[in-house]
Amino acid sequence: MCLAVPGQVLAILGDDALTRSARVAFGGIVKEIALAFAPGARVGDYVLVHAGVAIAVLDAEETARMLAALATLAEDAA
Repeated sequence: MCLAVPGQVLAILGDDALTRSARVAFGGIVKEIALAFAPGARVGDYVLVHAGVAIAVLDAEETARMLAALATLAEDAA
């Protein structure tokens, strides 16, 4: 099973489309993520991340739905 989670882009690192990366926040944890598959990502955007790679830029409504669903799962697990 695969899992992709949304995170917010804090900073973009590099200019080359294939090696560009970003510092992305996931609920207080910040990781460096590859942006090769999400070349349109900008600071402030939410991206869907799988295995250290941003695979899509999310719109605001989609992000809100995902974060709400993840919060519900966390509550149910507690």
